[in-house]
Amino acid sequence: MSDKQKKPQKLKARLPRGFVDRSAADIHATNEMTAKIREVYERYGFDPVETPLFEYTDALGKFLPDSDRPNEGVFSLQDDDEQWMSLRYDLTAPLARHVAENFNEIQLPFRTYRAGYVFRNEKPGPGRFRQFMQFDADTVGAPGVQADAEMCMMMADTMEALGIKRGDYVIRVNNRKVLDGVMEAIGLGGDDKAGQRLNVLRAIDKLDKFGPEGVKLLLGAGRKDESGDFTKGAGLNEDQIEKVLFFVGIKNYAESAAQLAELVAGTAQGGEGVDELNTIGALATSAGYGPDRIKIDPSVVRGLEYYTGPVFEAELTFDVTNEKGEKVVFGSVGGGGRYDGLVSRFMGQPVPATGFSIGVSRLMTALKNLGKLGQDEVVAPVLVTVMDGDVESMGRYQRFTQALRAEGIRAEMYQGNWKKFGNQLKYADRRGCPIAIIQGGDERAQGVVQLKDLIEGKRLSGEIEDNASWREARVAQDTVSEADLVAKVKEILAAQAEDRRRAKDA
Repeated sequence: MSDKQKKPQKLKARLPRGFVDRSAADIHATNEMTAKIREVYERYGFDPVETPLFEYTDALGKFLPDSDRPNEGVFSLQDDDEQWMSLRYDLTAPLARHVAENFNEIQLPFRTYRAGYVFRNEKPGPGRFRQFMQFDADTVGAPGVQADAEMCMMMADTMEALGIKRGDYVIRVNNRKVLDGVMEAIGLGGDDKAGQRLNVLRAIDKLDKFGPEGVKLLLGAGRKDESGDFTKGAGLNEDQIEKVLFFVGIKNYAESAAQLAELVAGTAQGGEGVDELNTIGALATSAGYGPDRIKIDPSVVRGLEYYTGPVFEAELTFDVTNEKGEKVVFGSVGGGGRYDGLVSRFMGQPVPATGFSIGVSRLMTALKNLGKLGQDEVVAPVLVTVMDGDVESMGRYQRFTQALRAEGIRAEMYQGNWKKFGNQLKYADRRGCPIAIIQGGDERAQGVVQLKDLIEGKRLSGEIEDNASWREARVAQDTVSEADLVAKVKEILAAQAEDRRRAKDA
């Protein structure tokens, strides 16, 4: 007799390591949260764009997630044309490719947001997954630090829109240029010191984990942990270590700013970085964002191989209980900065860019700890134009913008080259902005602003044939006091909405 035919083994259902299935409750919670984030981004004048999960591997460039093993940091496959493709590991590198590929069609400054999954080919562990969601916002083509300052303001507004109250979060800001200045000041400038600089950066990055004493050891000869394992240090001398620890140990920037400026004086970029930090602080304060919400903090060292200027991090400051039952500060839920080099790789010309990325899963965990958990017609943002570029004027323009946003009005301050005013009105026209707000020196002296009804103005220019028709039409430009700005904008927007309703019903 023949042997009985063996039953085929059942296929074992198993989830790949580092990946998770999502329940309906998690999806609903994520959708609720991302809707609130999206609302803030839209209010700031950002529009959505979507890129595919796969990119050609060479488009990811040197900015791979793990510099120690760049060929293993992504999931890759070879296409039938023998080109290598990889699952995206963040949302920024694909944006850079998209901007470069569509540069002639894109209106700069290009203000966009994206939400989606990213993938990391790294060893999984508790709370460390190979697939997770990010929610990014970026401005491409805006060289001024006012664009970085606005990113920080938007992140503060996002935290509050999610129900995180003031005092439970802070947006911390540093500048890569300042750290480069400190490095140069202690003798670590130049290409030949690149490896030692990287070791210093990695030591600084352990500040939260090991404290100043642990970082001091890592900056020097090295550190031995409790198990006896020894980590070789950066090899700095006592004077160098003291200066680095002073920089990352600054608690009150205002009190230490002069000493920091003195430390980096004469360096290639240090002074410029200090000036940029001071400008961001001044713009934030002018717009009503004090140091309790946006704080200059030199201990922020995230992504320093990636960013080229201001660097920021959103940190939740309330305590949670970890898996060991210990009370710990929740920590970072997102970060970003200026990355002027990323788009330029494709272009052969400078393309400034700045952005912010939220870790959706981590932020959702925080909201759970706090117990908080058909789109209407999209109207383009009201545009606050820029006539003068000094900090006081920029602060005033930003204040107008924030006053509109506080009343739920979608608005943005122009972030391009403000010296060419005609381009600002062209930008407003191409964006379909309903209103442009203008204040030059004469208006500022009188405490007034000009409002241009761009929708009505465009209609009138095509329809009005005589003076009688002009007098009967709605005025396309008006001058109001600063105090009446918001009310007048609401009045114009309401009239435009009524016109749209009538046109729809006709």
